[in-house]
Amino acid sequence: MSDIKNKVQGLDPNVQARDMVELVSQTDNVYETLVIITKRARQLSVDLKHELHQKLEEFATTTDTIEEITENKEQIEISKFYERLPNPVIIALDEYQKGEIHHHYTTEKKPL
Repeated sequence: MSDIKNKVQGLDPNVQARDMVELVSQTDNVYETLVIITKRARQLSVDLKHELHQKLEEFATTTDTIEEITENKEQIEISKFYERLPNPVIIALDEYQKGEIHHHYTTEKKPL
């Protein structure tokens, strides 16, 4: 997972316009391209969320009352780091454009 965090450090977190002809060049179908990018974005989202929760569990303490909640600076810094990461869709789109996503059909595609 740390590979993803290192890879996206230079990635612009802002949404940008994309050339649809270039995006569709691999599949020749806009919807197939969007499904591929969406599925990868969901994988990234789940992985990043799981990793964040694992790191925050290290700071978790069980208390009897709600009033005893304490703030930990390390915990806040970890949360801020994950908030600054680009949206998983932007990461997946960048991976797709670089050809880093492998996709295939589980069944043969029937011609229309």
